[in-house]
Amino acid sequence: MRDPSAGLAVAEWPMASRELPMGFASASDAHALAEMSRDLIEAGLGWEYRSARIARMIGDPDTVALVARDDPRVAGFAVMTFGDERAHLVLLAVRAGHQRQGIARSLLAWLADSAQTAGMVSMHVELRASNAAAFALYQSAGFVETLRVPGYYRGREAAVRMLRLLRSPCDALPTWRPPSFDRR
Repeated sequence: MRDPSAGLAVAEWPMASRELPMGFASASDAHALAEMSRDLIEAGLGWEYRSARIARMIGDPDTVALVARDDPRVAGFAVMTFGDERAHLVLLAVRAGHQRQGIARSLLAWLADSAQTAGMVSMHVELRASNAAAFALYQSAGFVETLRVPGYYRGREAAVRMLRLLRSPCDALPTWRPPSFDRR
């Protein structure tokens, strides 16, 4: 999806309500993202997404890791992997003091637009069955529940799997044309 050797050059996209800058995560963000995953996503389950794992995902060309910054701190982040036809939202978290300000929605919208542009058929996500706020966010973003998996999280908690179709699997991809300077 992107060239990880491109370094720290990060485009910024304006976010909804708080206008926090959003851009690609860098390897130096791995520790902060890992701590947010531990505290906001994996609480009570054990810590799977440690700094080294997050750093590998940031460097993976088939993965996009976005951050929203309230300088200098990361206010929110999302990590999504891209396959041949489906994208998987691996992690999405926003710090407590920044929640309900449109940050998660903006991260999710950017990733959905990217997945659609990349020709993905669908986006997939798993979340704790007890996470009503996340369920409502994904539903409002066009995701539908496909399955509940008892004991998915280390045998302790059920997961809800959700799906958002981006296009019909039978639809032909539009023919790509290079951009022109005369806007035709």
